Amino acid sequence: MRFDRWGLLVVNLGTPDSTDVGDVRRYLREFLSDPRVIDMNPIGRWLLLNLIILPRRPKESAHAYRQIWTERGSPLLFHGEDLVELLRQQFMDTPIELAMRYQNPSIARGMKALQDAGVDRVVILPLFPHQSSAAWGSAVERCFQIAAKLWDVPALHVVPPFFDHPGFIDSFAAIAKRHLSDFDADLVMMSYHGLPERHVTRGEVGGSACLQTPGCCDALTATNRNCYRAQCYQTSRLLADAIGLKEDQWEVAFQSRLGRDPWIKPYTDHRLIDLAGAGIRRLAVMSPAFVADCLETIEELGIRAKEDFVAAGGEDLLLIPSLNAEPVWVSALTELLASETPLHAD
Repeated sequence: MRFDRWGLLVVNLGTPDSTDVGDVRRYLREFLSDPRVIDMNPIGRWLLLNLIILPRRPKESAHAYRQIWTERGSPLLFHGEDLVELLRQQFMDTPIELAMRYQNPSIARGMKALQDAGVDRVVILPLFPHQSSAAWGSAVERCFQIAAKLWDVPALHVVPPFFDHPGFIDSFAAIAKRHLSDFDADLVMMSYHGLPERHVTRGEVGGSACLQTPGCCDALTATNRNCYRAQCYQTSRLLADAIGLKEDQWEVAFQSRLGRDPWIKPYTDHRLIDLAGAGIRRLAVMSPAFVADCLETIEELGIRAKEDFVAAGGEDLLLIPSLNAEPVWVSALTELLASETPLHAD
């Protein structure tokens, strides 16, 4: 007779504990000290972080966080809490904890809570739809590091990236169609978090075609199957089809650049200006890289991008909300977990 008990650890990126500059600085220090995020010589990374980024960035970021903070705190956190609570209702016999790769609630706290609940096997669900070393890879690596430090090391089962999973696509499409029905959009932009070009070229499986031709991400292949950019384009094609968009009604761009190194293109901020100049007046933007609304969606796209687009001649920009804890997303995740893991819904 076996007495194994499974638990679920739902992991997202992280958020400061508050909008105070000190809390934002602590968050940025942990986040940007990760060698998977800033992949450079440790001494160079320390100098960059402590001499250039941390002296000024925390104050700027704290101001941005104040723009999105609510009575419940950080949207990324409370959307995650709501999602976990709804998943608990679907998997009533399974202990479930929320964790953040950076700051709180920590992965260590989540692992300990699951072990205290009698769990000896853990399903890790990284809430990153696409493969990237900086997000999905870092979260999984940290989970293994924390688990390895426990006296009774649990068995781990990791849910792979779900960028093309039908439930993920259908959930985002359903939300998009609901909001687009009241907004006469000239174009739909699918804006994803960017990465330095070197991050995607390092992940190529054989060959040397990555980013060498304009159409290198036009199809997902055995060579580029782990490429973040190629996966983003695959998500976009599937979403466009599910929403019912024609080829000239949507496009892809990448946001949130940091530093001077080349990042994957096209750039969201550049395309906003170009589109306004080309006569696009009503632009809808969705960001399928994020399953919960956060700083990068609400402030960067919903506030700053909208201001830039209107200033460049556009009429209006609609930010389509993320999946958050929408019932359609809870149902999709329940099906995904039941089909891809040993967990069974009640």
